Amino acid sequence: MQATTAAIVRVVRNAMTEQHLKAVIVQVRSGGRTIYSGAFGDSMTGVPAQPQMHFRNGALAFTYMSTLLLEFVDQKKVTLQTKLSTYFPDLPNANRVTLRELSQMTSGYADYVYQPELEQGIYSNPFRQWTPEELIHIGVSKPMQFAPGTNWGYSHTNYVILGRVLEKIAGMPLDDALRRYVLQPMGLKNTAAFATPWIPHPALHSFSSERRETLGIKSGIPFYEESTFWNPSWTTIQGAVETTDISDLNTSLEAVASGKLLSKTSADAQIKPSLIGFGHAQAGCPACHANSVAFNYGLGVIITGPWITQTLGFAGASGAVGILPSQKLTIAVEATNGPGAYDAKGNAGLGAVTVFRLLANRLAPRTMPSPPPQ
Repeated sequence: MQATTAAIVRVVRNAMTEQHLKAVIVQVRSGGRTIYSGAFGDSMTGVPAQPQMHFRNGALAFTYMSTLLLEFVDQKKVTLQTKLSTYFPDLPNANRVTLRELSQMTSGYADYVYQPELEQGIYSNPFRQWTPEELIHIGVSKPMQFAPGTNWGYSHTNYVILGRVLEKIAGMPLDDALRRYVLQPMGLKNTAAFATPWIPHPALHSFSSERRETLGIKSGIPFYEESTFWNPSWTTIQGAVETTDISDLNTSLEAVASGKLLSKTSADAQIKPSLIGFGHAQAGCPACHANSVAFNYGLGVIITGPWITQTLGFAGASGAVGILPSQKLTIAVEATNGPGAYDAKGNAGLGAVTVFRLLANRLAPRTMPSPPPQ
């Protein structure tokens, strides 16, 4: 155990230096038992990061929404082949898009995140409250990136629409449905959705240089601002904009990998590779590419070789969580960027993903495939 702890600490500290990270929180579990939990660096100047700190869970909400959809499939309230037009007939191409295509990013709807309305809006006013209707309108008002089911392209638009569908099936607001059918049955104690940018105490603070170009700040001038409470309402549908802690990240993936809430058929649909070799790069679709062994999309999860994973990223912070079912090994990482993580234009990668991959390679050698080319 001491050797494992020492190895984890060494990997994290080295990665923090190389990736210019301000803080890192890590939890490693084996067979559902925590073998390491720790925090490194500062949340704010003079305030050390702590393992119990809360942060935003980003795309993990997609995992929860796909789980809820599959629960409704098991309850025979809907099928994955059900057309979107059953619930929203007025949306463009609703009679061609299935719920599976929404949840597996093969619908063809443009990602509102890449559109100028949003890109300019979120950096000119990072505290703006976006509505789901605004986000859906931006996404579906653009030309389809491809015909439904003919390519793969990550698009936040899919899950905002899917969230609205889930509310109709459940007959209640999305946050209530997720809490009742997913969060509580998974045993999550520190995951919740909020209608404001609030993060429960203690909060892990984040800082960013992302607005450098928007504000016209030249590359030679230091620029690094507090971004903890930027409004995340643009990231997905209200009711799924959530905060969490490091333990709930691991608990979530353990529940998904075990199929705790689902039939075997639905669990397999969520986590078994089905898109390897499908998809291709395409002009006008920034996120379109072929699925591979190293990266293929299930239903709301990323499958990386034998690992089931999810990644998070927002406003100077990033996260990664994954489980290796064959060894019952689970790793969760949350990280915040230091000033050196940003390039001259204010861009930065997902530092937590690098830490996660390094830990996976150290604790389970030869199980983590090399990342696919960007």
